[in-house]
Amino acid sequence: MNFITSLKEIDTALFLFLNSKHNSFFDVIMFWVSHKHFWIPLYAFFLFLSYKHFGKKVWLVVLGAVLVIVFADQISVHAFKQVFLRYRPCHNLLIQSQVHLNDGCGGMYGFVSSHAANTFALAMFLGLLFRDKIKFFGLAIFFWAAFVSYSRIYNGVHYPADIACGAILGMGIGILVFKIYQL
Repeated sequence: MNFITSLKEIDTALFLFLNSKHNSFFDVIMFWVSHKHFWIPLYAFFLFLSYKHFGKKVWLVVLGAVLVIVFADQISVHAFKQVFLRYRPCHNLLIQSQVHLNDGCGGMYGFVSSHAANTFALAMFLGLLFRDKIKFFGLAIFFWAAFVSYSRIYNGVHYPADIACGAILGMGIGILVFKIYQL
């Protein structure tokens, strides 16, 4: 057995363990946590904070936020999902019957998680932007990104490695866009 095969087996076992820990209460919570429209009030709050701290330059913050989401979303799909072609757990015929699917399965491929890439990109960008302005903002926004990302495992559509690699990709994009913002 090679190293990659061992990693995939560990990832699958961890997924099956985490995904099996569900109940009807959290099924409802995690269903909504995964939906981007659910977070519109939070995004409006981020916009308010940006206006409060940056005034007329809020448009630069909005532009940066849009860029991190667009880059994270497009790179996660075109440079990863369409290249690696790793089936989502809910499409993996070997474990499909063991997967607790809490919502629709989504596209065929899941490496890397676009939800993780997008939320961690935004978290990194805003976390860096507000690091000296709002105490504990970075901690709170990274907790949010982790919560949204974990919901993807709970809902049966991503392996833990999809989440971890999506988070790393997103944080890298967040740092890059923040560096550009600083110019």
